[in-house]
Parts: sequence; C-alpha cells; structure tokens
Amino acid sequence: MAGGRELNKHAVVLIIEDEPLMRLFASEFIADAGFEVLEAQNADEAVQILENRDDISIIFTDVNMPESIDGLKLAHAVRERWPPIRIIITSGRDIVADRKLPVGARFFMKPYKPEHIVEALFGLVV
Repeated sequence: MAGGRELNKHAVVLIIEDEPLMRLFASEFIADAGFEVLEAQNADEAVQILENRDDISIIFTDVNMPESIDGLKLAHAVRERWPPIRIIITSGRDIVADRKLPVGARFFMKPYKPEHIVEALFGLVV
C-alpha cells in the first residue's frame, strides 16, 4: 500500500539503469509504493529478463546507457515485442520529444520526483 492506495493486481516493474545509485534509489521508492521490482543494468540484461518472465507489467528505463542499445531503442523494441508492457523513460541529458517515444510511453526528465514516478506507475496499472 502506498499513500492509501492498493495495487488491484500484481504489478512487476523492471528498472533498467546503468548507474547503480540511481537504480537503487528507483528500486527503493518503487518497491516502497508496493510494486515488485526487478533490476537490469543495461538493455541486454533487460531483454534476458523479459524473455524469461511473463509477469512484467512496466519497464522504467534510462535513455543513456552503455552496451548494445540505449533505453529509447530498448523501449521501442519492447513496444514491438511485448506490446502489453507499459513504458516509462527517463533521462538526465536529453529531453525526448513525444513523437520519438513509443506509443503510450511516458517521459520524465531527471532529476524526477519519486512521487511523480509512483503516480505514473499507478496510472499505468489501473
């Protein structure tokens, strides 16, 4: 339960963030809001998790990440391959225009307020 709200269904959030402290910060406030949290440090790791689990409701991804693809490309791949998964994208470097987001995705600029992310998460699982 978070702020008097209860999740009406089991909601799993996959956080994809290469910065360990940012990943820990997001994991803690999202878990505190009542969501189950999974973590990946890059897109490759995220895809492995997505391929092995069928219960992920939402991905919460940073745009700028090392390795094979960035978070925006990952978000588009998730939209194509796993259409029911909801998407939240964040960046501390670039503002991503709505027209560049996958359909239905939400964007938040860093530094974001945890309560804004939690509100968006609850809005996606209703």
